[in-house]
Amino acid sequence: MLFELEVPTSEKFQIVDITDDVQRLVYRSKVKHGIVIVFTRHTTTGLFINEAENGLLEDIKAKMKELVPKGAGYSHDRIDGNAHSHIRASLFLNPEVVIPIDEAELQLGTWQRILFVELDGPRHRKVQVMVCPCPEFLEE
Repeated sequence: MLFELEVPTSEKFQIVDITDDVQRLVYRSKVKHGIVIVFTRHTTTGLFINEAENGLLEDIKAKMKELVPKGAGYSHDRIDGNAHSHIRASLFLNPEVVIPIDEAELQLGTWQRILFVELDGPRHRKVQVMVCPCPEFLEE
């Protein structure tokens, strides 16, 4: 079952916790056992799973900025000035994350959250969420 999750961003570089939204879609799907695939189709965004503690998120943003600074003479900047966003997405993030589902609950660790990263905002982004039942639990 495929859903689309809207993720509006208000900052140039922003990390948004979408865990609760994904969990609601799992409930809506009525899938009890399986996996959920969360996928962003934007090349200047990404996903990762980690703790959503503000200090850690600021550290992650700061390290990305340090390692891939804006305006460092990238060839792609001649097109639209956002090469740093593409490079950060490619080096540090994934376009997808996969999470097991059991008893209709995301099987994340105690502090794990699904984090969407906007690297070229603010924008109105969309994330695809596919909830897939596990075949061995399907009724015949």
